[in-house]
Amino acid sequence: MSHTNSTGNVLIKADKIFQSFSMDKDETIDVLKDVSFVMKYGSFNIIYGPSGSGKSTLLNVLTGLQKPTQGEITFDDQNVYDLKPDELAHFRANRIGIVYQQNYWVKSLTVIDNVAMPLYFLGYSRKEAHAQAIKALERVGMEGYTKKYPTRLSGGEQQRVAMARALVNDPLFIIADEPTGSLDSKNGDMIMGLLKRANKEQGRTIILVTHNMEYLPLANHLLHIQDGQVKELQGQNIHEETMGLMRDMKKRIDQLSRDKTGDEK
Repeated sequence: MSHTNSTGNVLIKADKIFQSFSMDKDETIDVLKDVSFVMKYGSFNIIYGPSGSGKSTLLNVLTGLQKPTQGEITFDDQNVYDLKPDELAHFRANRIGIVYQQNYWVKSLTVIDNVAMPLYFLGYSRKEAHAQAIKALERVGMEGYTKKYPTRLSGGEQQRVAMARALVNDPLFIIADEPTGSLDSKNGDMIMGLLKRANKEQGRTIILVTHNMEYLPLANHLLHIQDGQVKELQGQNIHEETMGLMRDMKKRIDQLSRDKTGDEK
């Protein structure tokens, strides 16, 4: 199924999201602060920021795992936090595909059954689920690995299987959470290529979470998150933001180099 027909329409809308955590009676930490944005069907979105910036918390809010303290987030005008727990679980299994940096496998099951797992949850028969899983594995070039066990595959192969599992339920969007973090550059580029293909050829909405600025040019919509606040950028503004980030990084490296040289004198 292609999702290209809906391009330009709003898929996800976040409106004035706050997420706070109480440390004790007197201390509250605001992890997300007044976050608002819109993601459209068929877009390639990147959530970029350093460790501790609030990326993980925003991801949890997006995937229905963590209800925001304030504000509203809607998918197709449906507030997922209005759903009952079983409805929310069904929404996550049916509408979202997720690829993690470290994926979770049922070690006793083969590749095909791990890929088919979301379909079993949705009530598919084993025959139906296997047929869908094989199609998904073909899309990532892993159809020859159906009877192998994921934990015995290389890191790059495991991420390709994870991509197949993310695609198997024909999701509205795919969230890739630091999917290349544990891979070498060759396998990292391969995974990014699969995400680009899913976006360009199948019309999938992609949400890539990363701290790696070299991927920013792939986006047509960027959420730059820092200290819980989000700057929303599109088009040429993404290029300008990337150039600014690179200049800032060079300045920091130059300063560290000068500091180190001074210490050695």
